Amino acid sequence: MKATSNFLGHLGIVAGFYDELDIAPVVDSCLPKNRLHKIDNGVVLKALILNGLGFVERRLYMFPEYLEDMAVDRLLGEGVSAKDFNDDVLGRFLDGVYSYGSTELFNRIIVEVMKGRCFGTSLLHVDTTSFSVYGEYEDEEGKLFELTIGHPKDFRWDLNRFVLCLVSNQHGVPLYMRALSGNSSDKKSLVETVEYVRSHLCFDEKVYYVADSAFYSDENLRRIGAHTFWVSRVPGTIEEAKQVLDLDVELSSCSDPRYQFYETSCDYAGIAQKWVLFQSSEMKARMEKTFDKNVEKELEEAGASLKHVSAVLYYCREDALQAALKWQEGFSRVEFESLDVEPVGRRKDGKRGRPRNGELLQTMFKIKASVRMKQAVVDAEREKLGRFVLATNDTGLSADKLLEYYKGQGSVERGFRFLKDPKFRVSEVFLKKPERIEALAMVMVLSLFVYSYAEWKLREQLAQKRETVLSQLRKPTSRPTLKWVFFKYDNVVVIKLVDGNRCHVEVANMNDELWKILRLLGPACEKYYQ
Repeated sequence: MKATSNFLGHLGIVAGFYDELDIAPVVDSCLPKNRLHKIDNGVVLKALILNGLGFVERRLYMFPEYLEDMAVDRLLGEGVSAKDFNDDVLGRFLDGVYSYGSTELFNRIIVEVMKGRCFGTSLLHVDTTSFSVYGEYEDEEGKLFELTIGHPKDFRWDLNRFVLCLVSNQHGVPLYMRALSGNSSDKKSLVETVEYVRSHLCFDEKVYYVADSAFYSDENLRRIGAHTFWVSRVPGTIEEAKQVLDLDVELSSCSDPRYQFYETSCDYAGIAQKWVLFQSSEMKARMEKTFDKNVEKELEEAGASLKHVSAVLYYCREDALQAALKWQEGFSRVEFESLDVEPVGRRKDGKRGRPRNGELLQTMFKIKASVRMKQAVVDAEREKLGRFVLATNDTGLSADKLLEYYKGQGSVERGFRFLKDPKFRVSEVFLKKPERIEALAMVMVLSLFVYSYAEWKLREQLAQKRETVLSQLRKPTSRPTLKWVFFKYDNVVVIKLVDGNRCHVEVANMNDELWKILRLLGPACEKYYQ
């Protein structure tokens, strides 16, 4: 008798949702198989997503070595083997995605998935991030997508990069992606993204576009108009925002006890808006630590600077006094504790040293002063720490809702963190052509889509059926992360026993909790473990 064992783990869940969402038929209709292809492009994409969501700490490329220990025929179809996936297969697929259009293919998939499904589209969070790319790439003028030196947050100034623009719903499920050149402007790309989504995706409910302060500009607001609802943070550099941030007003309490607010109105860019000044107690506490250090540093710098000013000699008392007052203008938080001008004698020939007996000295004047902090100014500044301004053109939106909608911006940021997770390994991109990198970006986001949708569905099912699973702390939870659920399946394998002409296959290391999760996720996932 011959026995073999292949890894299944959580990949049956990934494969199940890929099937449930009917992604393969859409891909095959857009990228039909030709005589050079042994397997459908829908299967190639499925293998790529299994690779991406395998969390094996390898780069997101297709290679036979990764598939050798996997239950390939169970996950990808009867007759499919690891040898069917080589560099040429991957390259042809990525070239096909680029030729069709990475954004267009992703958009086509999302449109088909959204038919008959409702998983939240009332809030659309828009944001961008950048990815480093490894290798040398030739510049091709006229290309819409270029790998360039941009502004890296990872401080890798030596690497080219590209920008990824993402739109996610309130549950973190991405609904739009677009790969941009590494030097793309956030202000321009964010408004272009809103315009594209508005014209290509249809929504049955009222939609708010939520973005950070890069979106908020006179040009962008006029371009969007008054009929598209948005929520944005107002840049603190705008003069009107500076005035609101500095208001001496009594703040009201939000439903969330960590925040207080004050409402006002504004017609910035000629559009009627509600502006709400918020103050976060947690943000204020964090900022106070830095603020106090800066106050102490400014006082030390003022003292050192004053020593230099006090060493200067002036010809008259008034000049010395004016110099002292002008010096004080450079320190907004510092005032004179004492200020005097005292006369000193200086040799007329300008030489140093003790004057000779009977030598006439020239009378000069110098500043004699000490400084202290303007306590009232410091206290007033400290009181206003942790403030920020949110704006919306839906003037009927309450302050609580405005804050809730904006805080949901973390959903798209979590998606970026997911894509940059070392275990996902898409942040280290190395392919032969920029076109394939753009296509790979689509695969990255589609992997995030499958993951986010599966996590949302599991949480919905747990809430509806009042069920729980054990968290990392061994406590019941109805909102587990899908990555933790995946971890529970780490030891699940497919065992095949062959005895002559007889073959017996079974899935080993399953338990009651794993079966319960599969029942909640549905038959599309269950079938891979039966």
